[in-house]
Amino acid sequence: MLIYKQFSIEAAHHLPNVPEGHKCRRLHGHSFQVTIYAGDQMDEQLGWIMDFADLKTAFKPIFEQLDHHYLNEINGLENPTSENLARWIWQRLQPNLPQLRKVEIKETCTSGCIYCGENEQ
Repeated sequence: MLIYKQFSIEAAHHLPNVPEGHKCRRLHGHSFQVTIYAGDQMDEQLGWIMDFADLKTAFKPIFEQLDHHYLNEINGLENPTSENLARWIWQRLQPNLPQLRKVEIKETCTSGCIYCGENEQ
């Protein structure tokens, strides 16, 4: 079973490795939707996998690093594609959230990616 919590992050970026003239090479922003999925056996006594508040607490320091920031200036996000952002979040969240199963990034209503960790690719 999986549970999830969604977060909205406002951030600016540009993609330095795309060809000259590509619209994403210019500075622009997104209202990123980040969804964190956790999975485990359900605790029959509590009736849940984990408290949603624990997901929020685990993600809070990452949220604060990203929200209303220029992603290219964050160490490890010099090329902040949705794919790189999802992997960057995973790498920082998973050590404190062993139940982490997926990180989903939506940079628009119709475009995004889902990262399931190194071992599940």
